[in-house]
Amino acid sequence: MPGRRPAPRRDLVGCPAVTSFDDVLAANAEHARTYTDTGMAGRAARGLGLVMCMDSRISPLDMLGLQPGDAKILRNAGARVTGDVLRTLVLATHLLGVERVLVVAHTDCRMTKATDEQVHATIAESAGLDTRSLEFRTIPDQRATLEHDVQRIRSSPYLPAGLPVAGCVYDVRSGRLDVLVPEA
Repeated sequence: MPGRRPAPRRDLVGCPAVTSFDDVLAANAEHARTYTDTGMAGRAARGLGLVMCMDSRISPLDMLGLQPGDAKILRNAGARVTGDVLRTLVLATHLLGVERVLVVAHTDCRMTKATDEQVHATIAESAGLDTRSLEFRTIPDQRATLEHDVQRIRSSPYLPAGLPVAGCVYDVRSGRLDVLVPEA
């Protein structure tokens, strides 16, 4: 049955009251059992910052031939360049070795299939919640939105002048990237 969680595990050390996360905590316990610290620095080894959607079908490291530690990866609904993304990019460029930024939207994105008003209505109907104080930043035109978000990065006074920034759309069916906003 889809979405069904495994039975709770009571043998997880240090987590006797947890049940909803037992599966991932058990996997972490197994990971930690054989884990070896690589001593890797917290900097982006390949100087890359990625702004991507949170869609779980997308594996950014695999998609771009990267290894852990190569890039700083920022994910949110729709790969939108929000104030928090800009704040994080300022830290990443000035403190963590990011020298270029790629904004990656994707095909079949839920954020392109409704307006903010429709999302608010759906949540109100399904959960009885008034979410109108939230801005979901849905995407009526993916190309125009990508161009706008890339420009937000390029024009930030807090980011290095001339920072290379480009925008792509990842095709979730073919695995290909299509550059819609080339580096300026």
